[in-house]
Amino acid sequence: MKRIILSTAAFFVMAFSFAQTSSPSPRDPSLGFGFFLKDFVTPVNIHSTSFSSVLSNHNYGKLSDMSLGVDIHYYQGLTSHLDVKGALGGCFTKYGATPNNLATTEQFAVDLNAQLNLKLFTDKVFFNPYLTGGVGISDFNMSNFYESVNTGAGFEFNIGKGTFFYIQTVYDFEINHQILNNLNYSIGYAAPIFKKTKPEKVVVAPPPPPIPEVDTDGDGIPDSKDKCPTVAGVAKYNGCPIPDTDGDGINDEEDKCPTVPGVARYHGCPVPDTDGDGINDEEDSCITVPGIAKYHGCPIPDTDGDGINDEEDKCPTVPGTKENSGCPEIQKKINELAKSVYFNTGTATISSKALQPLDEVIVILKANPTAKLSIEGHTDNTGSEEINKKLSQKRADAIASYLTKKGIDAARLTAKGYGSAKPVVDNNTAAGKAQNRRVELKATY
Repeated sequence: MKRIILSTAAFFVMAFSFAQTSSPSPRDPSLGFGFFLKDFVTPVNIHSTSFSSVLSNHNYGKLSDMSLGVDIHYYQGLTSHLDVKGALGGCFTKYGATPNNLATTEQFAVDLNAQLNLKLFTDKVFFNPYLTGGVGISDFNMSNFYESVNTGAGFEFNIGKGTFFYIQTVYDFEINHQILNNLNYSIGYAAPIFKKTKPEKVVVAPPPPPIPEVDTDGDGIPDSKDKCPTVAGVAKYNGCPIPDTDGDGINDEEDKCPTVPGVARYHGCPVPDTDGDGINDEEDSCITVPGIAKYHGCPIPDTDGDGINDEEDKCPTVPGTKENSGCPEIQKKINELAKSVYFNTGTATISSKALQPLDEVIVILKANPTAKLSIEGHTDNTGSEEINKKLSQKRADAIASYLTKKGIDAARLTAKGYGSAKPVVDNNTAAGKAQNRRVELKATY
């Protein structure tokens, strides 16, 4: 019992301490009405066994064991989070009226309680949990009075203008051993009785201002001394605005170039153009080197540094020559290598001696990734033209297949057979036929 009393005392100390630090917006005085169920069975069973045993065995009070009652209650806010509450309720019950805890007939019991409600939020929120605790007096048949200490928790549902519903559970601890501990489950409604009135502030009217002279333009200079009475100005210019000679919106007193239109960033002067390329410094990425607008004031770039600007360079990332439009001169080397590419007579099989020069072609193509290669297959005049054209196409395809297998993208290669239609020498000799059985490789960009 001492622990119960100490716990209740601690609750009151905490509540009053919280009240000292809360912001002042307390609840208005309110009156409410509610219903409650008084449960003596559950606390008795908890006392005789344990709380866990009551839960696990469903040994708590049933609705038929509880006593239904009504109560009225009064609320008064101490702070925005703390209310004091007084409640008067009554019910008919057989429990708690005698030391044996069970009367032979129902008796009328009256409860009078004083409590403090500590709310988690202010009354501006809809759902507001709270803790409650206090003391109470109970009477049976207007003959015996029993003291108790109570504690519990509940929820308020604020519906506007200070009106709210509440649901609450409170545990009453008996003090004098003449009444059973009991649980009260209650629900109710409360609304403000009246609104607190705030004292009205007394506003003292200021003395009437002196009657000023006429000042049409409101610049503080009376019309009698104002040379520009309809345009606001300054005393230095006799009531006229500060002049702006060049009309750039910056008055002459702040304009370092008062006769040339400019901008505020440069104190009334135009934006400078250091390199004189017609692009002002604020838009020029190369302010000391003349350039063009397309490159933000910089010269046309030469990415590969070969002396040919990127707009004229067909190979802007690979150094080349002017004669070859900025691309490397690789055709001459490829032509020399192509002369060493042979096929066995009447077949599309690449001669083993031709593999080394083809590998050198691959090295050149990998070093020049933007270059494309046209592969042209040719034959001598031996056999029919239909057979020669097919054979020359197979030879061109054989070269393309070899290059592709060595890592050259097929999209960079084209292969076409021309048969014997384009001889380089006369086919009347064996040596001439050998020269005409060839593959030509042509690099393009």
